[in-house]
Amino acid sequence: MSEPQHPIQTTAEFLRLSDVPPEAEWFANLTNAATRRAYENALQDFMRFTGIARPEEFRTVTRAHAIAWRDDLVRRGRSGGTIRHRLAALSSLFDYLCEKNAVSHNPVKGVKRPKADSNEGRTPALGDHQARKLLDAPDGATLKAKRDRAILATLLYHALRRDELCKLTVKDFRHERRGVPHIRVSGKGGKTRYVPLHPATGGLVYDYLETAGHGEDGDGALFRPVKNNTGGGLGKAITADGVYKVVRAYSAALGFTIGVHSLRATAATNALDHQADIAKVQEWLGHANIATTRIYDHRKTRPEDSPTFKVAY
Repeated sequence: MSEPQHPIQTTAEFLRLSDVPPEAEWFANLTNAATRRAYENALQDFMRFTGIARPEEFRTVTRAHAIAWRDDLVRRGRSGGTIRHRLAALSSLFDYLCEKNAVSHNPVKGVKRPKADSNEGRTPALGDHQARKLLDAPDGATLKAKRDRAILATLLYHALRRDELCKLTVKDFRHERRGVPHIRVSGKGGKTRYVPLHPATGGLVYDYLETAGHGEDGDGALFRPVKNNTGGGLGKAITADGVYKVVRAYSAALGFTIGVHSLRATAATNALDHQADIAKVQEWLGHANIATTRIYDHRKTRPEDSPTFKVAY
């Protein structure tokens, strides 16, 4: 006879959960860490501007509030892309509130947003010589140098996002498809893609794992901190901020300070410049829309490809 089932939650706990406002539900449902950070920054800025202190106060927001906030962002010198993204975050919240019948309409709908400056990305891509220098920048045989070389190679040869790199486990580097080593990448929206492992990256990663000693921990984080283990953190994955600091420090020492996304832009631009098929590059990057991939395609701007040089009389 089976034992009687006892509720996991008490009645009081159940009632508290039923009282969670939909504004808090919306934020809790943002599973992507980068999206959560960006949307949280946007909503906190809006709350400071309007004086909102409690989630329920969002239901009093009107289109006039959204327009005034947009104009304030312009006055503060925020870029068109930043303003569009912040309005999109606010609009996403109100779409959810409409769905939950907490408000009757989305006050952000119809608010004019700044036009995109162009179809080209603003993230700077490195030249080939700069990329080679960056790959060689971590010098020596220390664990940190080996880890950093492996991180930079993984970013530059595989165009991973920062959060994707942080999520990698040891066994993610040990996949094989049709006899070719692949990396299993957990991308945006819970989508998984398999990217062929570049031989240069593979050698550096295995050298790092041999020195680090966690190569048999298949489910454990691949890239880990190498110091400041005050809370037992050496077994955890390197943080997104930790990856940022790695890229920032080495690039600054070489005289071209960049962020992590520049390495993704560099890889995409390099692949396209070397005649990679744009549809394949889209799949490689994990882009849902090929228009996003086209941002990295600078071939149309190269003078040598102009029809001018195709004319012959």
